[in-house]
Amino acid sequence: MCVWRRKLRCFVFLLFASIVSLIFQIWFIHSSPQFQGGAFQGMVKKWLNADNSVAQENLKLFMKHASQAKLPLFLIDPLVLEVVRNSSTSTAEKKDLQHCRYLCNSLGVTTLGLLGDSNVKLKPEVLQGFHDDGFRYVITKGHDPRLASVESLASGMVPHHMLFRRQNSIIHVVVLYERPGKFLWHAAVGSEMSPQWIEMTQGLELQFGQYEGAYDKMEIVPTKLDGVKLNIPKDPAAFLRQIPHARFLECDHKQAKKFHAAYGSDQTPEALEFVGKAKFVLSQGKAVLDGIGVRFWISSGTCLGWYRQCGIIPHSKDIDFGIWIKDYKTTLIPAFQSAGLSLKHKFGKVEDSFELSFQSGDVKLDIFFFYEDDDIMWNGGTQARTGKKFKYTFPRFTLCWTELLDMKVRVPCETRAYIQANYGANWYEPVKEWDWKNSPPNVQPNGQWPEEEWPEVIQLFDVRN
Repeated sequence: MCVWRRKLRCFVFLLFASIVSLIFQIWFIHSSPQFQGGAFQGMVKKWLNADNSVAQENLKLFMKHASQAKLPLFLIDPLVLEVVRNSSTSTAEKKDLQHCRYLCNSLGVTTLGLLGDSNVKLKPEVLQGFHDDGFRYVITKGHDPRLASVESLASGMVPHHMLFRRQNSIIHVVVLYERPGKFLWHAAVGSEMSPQWIEMTQGLELQFGQYEGAYDKMEIVPTKLDGVKLNIPKDPAAFLRQIPHARFLECDHKQAKKFHAAYGSDQTPEALEFVGKAKFVLSQGKAVLDGIGVRFWISSGTCLGWYRQCGIIPHSKDIDFGIWIKDYKTTLIPAFQSAGLSLKHKFGKVEDSFELSFQSGDVKLDIFFFYEDDDIMWNGGTQARTGKKFKYTFPRFTLCWTELLDMKVRVPCETRAYIQANYGANWYEPVKEWDWKNSPPNVQPNGQWPEEEWPEVIQLFDVRN
């Protein structure tokens, strides 16, 4: 028994010593100059990156087929583009093929974008070519975003996502379609995920497809990464900045169609004229705020019109924007005035219940500034005649993209909660009489401005069209 115990202790000691020795050798090789760039280190890298080399060769083979088929593919993999952005752009570094410098950062899945032009089709012979070279593939299909509308719900079926797998490497192709608002859109995988899709991914996390996404159009340039010819965004940093905030919400066209069937669609000349003017003012406001780098979202009645009926409420007579007070810039008012929108009123202070209103022709653009307070967000209101203050509270929300009147704009992602807070449980029913001080269920009195502050916090301006 004692001999056995001594042998066990000896074995444990030797195992521990071996592990410590191995760790020391790895550290020594990594830190010693004589091993840097040498043949020994190259051999170690080759051994460690064996799987990565396979993925690299598979991507090269995939791009060969894609090039022959003239598929407009470009790299959108955020992990790879991050390395491209942070690395030197010298020719010497880009041609360094001693190891997998860029593409091996994709962690088993390389993501490419495919511009979904109507002239681009994956012909059977193209897919057969991929198959003959050992690629398994699965393609999800869904509605064509360029065709869906309230008037036409029967949209065509187009490819949304593609997976190609060869050996242990996966290539995820995200099909990006240009929408009427002149931006790129991709679908969510969601309900389109088949058992074959699940089996091919084997639990690997995809960088795109959890939600629908919207991106600005971008210039694409050719390059060569790790010996593979690829196209990439000319400005990788600009594309990467969009990814965390790219979630897109499609308007519910079926709901809008039911709404119009139940309550009618105002097609009078006056209504159509207002919608045309509202579109112009919305585009003006968007151009100004995008130009000075201030985020905004459609709020109040404008948000309700989009959510309920996929358009503008004709009798609303104004456009409503929301802006975080933390994003306010002193250049905002002059920028609007330079664009031809006259300042109509200025209420409150930047630190409390700030609100601006501009006029373009006979259409008003109201901007409500939102504040954060624990688990709520709120904006203020001021009655010019009495100086009374009001507070409109909302549950916390984040921002998504959508499309309204052929423009890419933001809306609260938690749209229904936002709408219900402002308009109550009966938000679906049209209301033509609305008192901003009493009608909203989320409004509450918030004190009164001291009379001596009125010249600062209640400013009305003469606007003549």
